[in-house]
Amino acid sequence: MTDTAPVVEMRGISIEFPGVKALDGVDFRMFAGEVHSLMGENGAGKSTLIKALTGVYGIDGGTIVLGSEEVSFSGPAQAQAAGISTVYQEVNLLPNLSVAENIMLGREPRRFGSIDWRATRRRAAELLAGLNLEIDPTSLLGDHSLAVQQLVAIARAMDINARVLILDEPTSSLDADEVAELFRVIRSLKEQGVAILFVSHFLDQVYEIADRLTVLRNGRLVGEYRTEEILRIDLVQKMIGKELASLDDLEKRSRAVVEGDEDARAARFLDAEGIGRKGKVQPVDLPIAEGEVVGLAGLLGSGRTEVARLIGGIDRPDSGSIELRGDGVKLRTPRQAIAHRIAYSSENRRDEGIVGDLSVRDNIVLALQADRGWFRPIPKKRQEELAQSYIQALNIRPADPNALVRNLSGGNQQKVLLARWLAIAPRLLILDEPTRGIDIGAKAEIQKLVVNLAENGMSVLFISAELEEVLRLSHRVAVMRDRRMVADLVNDGLGVEELMALIAEGSGDEDNPGEAASASPTPPAGPAPADPEGALR
Repeated sequence: MTDTAPVVEMRGISIEFPGVKALDGVDFRMFAGEVHSLMGENGAGKSTLIKALTGVYGIDGGTIVLGSEEVSFSGPAQAQAAGISTVYQEVNLLPNLSVAENIMLGREPRRFGSIDWRATRRRAAELLAGLNLEIDPTSLLGDHSLAVQQLVAIARAMDINARVLILDEPTSSLDADEVAELFRVIRSLKEQGVAILFVSHFLDQVYEIADRLTVLRNGRLVGEYRTEEILRIDLVQKMIGKELASLDDLEKRSRAVVEGDEDARAARFLDAEGIGRKGKVQPVDLPIAEGEVVGLAGLLGSGRTEVARLIGGIDRPDSGSIELRGDGVKLRTPRQAIAHRIAYSSENRRDEGIVGDLSVRDNIVLALQADRGWFRPIPKKRQEELAQSYIQALNIRPADPNALVRNLSGGNQQKVLLARWLAIAPRLLILDEPTRGIDIGAKAEIQKLVVNLAENGMSVLFISAELEEVLRLSHRVAVMRDRRMVADLVNDGLGVEELMALIAEGSGDEDNPGEAASASPTPPAGPAPADPEGALR
């Protein structure tokens, strides 16, 4: 590897959207025969930088140099023609066609004006063999796993003699063996001199495969580092932007196991034991007491949301069990979870939360109506009472139950979504990034609401990328890293620096990834939750 001749160099890249400076004078470079990882949390500017490089976005300032020439791409096709190819997390190939057809699509050899299928299959087989892949080029792509489909996409990229290969979250749905095969192919491409941009939230994988790292934060360059020269804890600090204190006693503290007494166990609302989902999250144990706020901390992609979706009935676990007040239950659908008074509020507010074309009132009563059944409509008068009650209690603005939700601010949309779930009087409320992308006033109101709900006996599973927010609200904090839980600690004087250390390094128990360091909670006291149609009343 050499630092003398970058294959691609981006200098002073700036991109602005209305009201937002997505990139502010960012420098970035890649070298032949290197794997380069682009690191940063949500909103850091990673996706914007990649889209600038591949021609999806035009740049407002700066230059892009490919080889020794300054370039300006008007679209991805032009970037691909110049030797920059991208393989996305969601493979954009055609599963109803053969492997060979997908590899050669749009570039099929022709003979006498028609596609030469024999030459097409032969060329595809050569490309697969060049990556040491034993895949039948005549087989249907859709019959293969996602991992194989990604490898086929890489083979397709090699047919255009890619000098730069961008792999966007390629391992997010792969198991360990599939990741190992992908890494073998990546190392093979390195030896061929390809510059590879590997985008991943999994620190273990980044440190295994990447030669160089570039860290972005809030649209600005933090720095470029050789992987072997930067400690994981320093990397996390640079991504999040916090200084770390002394951590000498952290491992001993994170391994302290407090079993708790019978009263504490009896007060638990939920006990999840060994729940996991292959390719998504390693088996975890997570007890949640009545009236307790449990925070889930970790970097984006650490497994926070995956755990929440398993408990909320959105995804089905393929291991482990869940008990509610000591009784085993199956939470295989959101409706089953709601029937047990477990409500999940998604981080994807736009696509999995609000219904923009419905009114505030209709959005608020939606979950309650679904729980009652569509053949038992909620009377209009009761709908109006519920809507007015929550509009007032949550300070939703404008205070108009007939206003279309799509016209509300992000903070008020989030309040409407919370009102919907509170209307079913949940015993456990799962909040995934409830304060992301909203103004500081709305954020403070939602944080106060979480505290009030817990004081009134409701259990809350709270997820946020803001570690200060997790610590401010939580009685207990479970830490996720690389799809496994690495610690579960009582929030008794925990600090941001300790959480960051755990996020970076984990508990150190790599031989037993399903057994996190734990501290069983002593549940906060509080009265029982409110009536079934008004959790705030």
